[in-house]
Amino acid sequence: MAWYRHHLFFCTNRREGGRACCQEAGAGEARAWTKARVKELGLAGPGKVRVNNAGCLDRCAEGPVVVVYPEGVWYTYVDQEDLEEIIQEHVVNGRVVKRLQLPSEPPGGGG
Repeated sequence: MAWYRHHLFFCTNRREGGRACCQEAGAGEARAWTKARVKELGLAGPGKVRVNNAGCLDRCAEGPVVVVYPEGVWYTYVDQEDLEEIIQEHVVNGRVVKRLQLPSEPPGGGG
């Protein structure tokens, strides 16, 4: 068994000079809400779910962003309703939330 079934990494980076960044879009508050909600639902802890801060995930222009591992599914979100949908559909039921999903690879297919 993996230490955690799912990791949710929230970009909480703050960029200088007025550049778009997830922190300016409320990412810190979103992460805190999600962490509390996961605990409230009894999903937190070893063998379950971990909600983490991440440094820059380099997708701030599409943000705010959260990536769910081990699947490596990238999401954007607007509010707590979107985050609740990610928790219920992806984390609990194993279904990708297509309407919030971002492409997994950079334009051109990456490396």
